[in-house]
Amino acid sequence: MAQLIKLYENNPDSRRLEQIAATLRKGGLVIYPTDTVYGLGCDISNTRALERIARIKGIKLAKANWSFVCADLSNLSDFVRQIDTATFKILKRALPGPYTFVLPGNNNLPKDFKKRKTVGIRVPDNNIITSLVRTLGNPIVSTSIHDEDDVLEYTTDPELIFEKWQNLVDLVIDGGYGDNVASTVIDLSGGEPKVLREGKGELDII
Repeated sequence: MAQLIKLYENNPDSRRLEQIAATLRKGGLVIYPTDTVYGLGCDISNTRALERIARIKGIKLAKANWSFVCADLSNLSDFVRQIDTATFKILKRALPGPYTFVLPGNNNLPKDFKKRKTVGIRVPDNNIITSLVRTLGNPIVSTSIHDEDDVLEYTTDPELIFEKWQNLVDLVIDGGYGDNVASTVIDLSGGEPKVLREGKGELDII
């Protein structure tokens, strides 16, 4: 059964962050707050954890379309091919913020993502998740947790999330109420920006 851990965005407890990072390194699954909806994630280099998420989502790992949560843009060159100045300016303007950017992947992607031509990059404006990524030392693979409710697409209350997910994941971070609007997804992999999903982020940044 999962553990529910309370963290405060303005000053997340470093010992708790270390505990959560250790769980991720061992292949654990964590639900965490972002600047949009709550996300489900694991260490991007742990195949067993990635396969667990794929099973939960009912898809094959090879077909999974997940994004990487980074602490800032310094991780970009680890996974993304060299991008032009105009693209970098959009990223600098928008991040951290409620956007997922699809960018051309490079040859350094973790083994489970090697065949990808593109990768989704997310730098949320939420100190809990970016502090966790820094503590872990590498990005977290991320997918939204949907609700089966016909009215509410996303659950916003961390205690209700815990109730529903406690037997499927290892940790749920209670970072307060989440949003119920997902990130805006923008494809920057083909030159001209292309909006794939309109969400919380404003479109005038592109």
